[in-house]
Amino acid sequence: MEAKYTLIKTCGRAKRGRFETVHGTIETPVFMNVGTAGAIKGAVSSIDLHQIGCQVELCNTYHLHVRPGDDIVWRLGGLGKFMNWDRPILTDSGGFQVFSLSALRGKIQEEGVTFHSHIDGRQIFMGPEESMQIQSHLGSTIAMAFDECPPSLAEREYIENSVARTTRWLDRSLAEINRLNKQEGTLNPDQLLFGINQGGILEDIRIEHAKQISDRDLPGYAVGGLAVGETHEQMYHILEEVVPYLPQNKPTYLMGVGTPSNIIESVDRGIDFFDCVLPARNGRHGHVYTNAGKLNLWNAKYQLDDRPISEECGCPTCRNFSRAYIRHLLKAKEMLGMRLCVIHNLYFYNHMMEEIRQALDEDRFPEYKRMRLEGFKENGE
Repeated sequence: MEAKYTLIKTCGRAKRGRFETVHGTIETPVFMNVGTAGAIKGAVSSIDLHQIGCQVELCNTYHLHVRPGDDIVWRLGGLGKFMNWDRPILTDSGGFQVFSLSALRGKIQEEGVTFHSHIDGRQIFMGPEESMQIQSHLGSTIAMAFDECPPSLAEREYIENSVARTTRWLDRSLAEINRLNKQEGTLNPDQLLFGINQGGILEDIRIEHAKQISDRDLPGYAVGGLAVGETHEQMYHILEEVVPYLPQNKPTYLMGVGTPSNIIESVDRGIDFFDCVLPARNGRHGHVYTNAGKLNLWNAKYQLDDRPISEECGCPTCRNFSRAYIRHLLKAKEMLGMRLCVIHNLYFYNHMMEEIRQALDEDRFPEYKRMRLEGFKENGE
């Protein structure tokens, strides 16, 4: 089937949309839960994700290529069957690892990038064609174009050269995914490709790049290379300047962002898709989100607190367990404590997105934004 994005309603630049794909319909704005290696860190399964309202799971091309190997996933029927996940999947291209694994990679060249595996040190080469081949093996709903995520504060000349190469890599990614989608034995012949806008915090480069990739008429577009060292204010400024140059009638994805406030602010600037490791990572450390900001359950004041994490929350954790019990589990280094916190945080994020969509549907998003941002200030994020 051909993917279809329907723009249901707008409020300023904020968008309420619906994205229909071969693996199911995605109501936007949406938060994608990050299962880097095919699972959410914190002992959270696909069954849990169904229960807490997750629409899309994000997995990583590089990490799954290294282990267990994309050929193994392909032989087992693709990521959906492998994880027992029957909803949309987005695979990150491995391009972010060009940035995050800089200590393990060689020089970035036109052909691609050579890495040394973070697991066993073996040499791995990845370019646009290799990334598309791996993502095709994984059978994801949405594949991301191979790109370089340059440091946000890099010199102009470096960013100019990097962005120009990312555009060339996009064209190679598009050509390869079109070839693979027609190939016999392809798990998902309707696999979609999103292009990625880069340019650090240099708005003129960002805008020109947005215009260039928009000309490719892809099914969706991402804004990458933010939340990697710049301030929140710089990130919001780039979104304000760049998003208007990406097609409004296509989904727009802000990669790797962020806190609840970041998400609400970015929805207000026209973003549809989000992903971030924060809710799972913070949950594993006993930091949990509420409408009054973030709580640290390690604190002694929760030792006798028999309330749930949040009395407003309907997640499995809050329906069944107290702050005192979860704190005990964390102190005792019981895996269950970490799992309960991660489940709560992921529910919080997904439920917040439901609230955002409802607020947009009911023409009250500005009021919702003010209420939530004010509430988060009580305990900080």
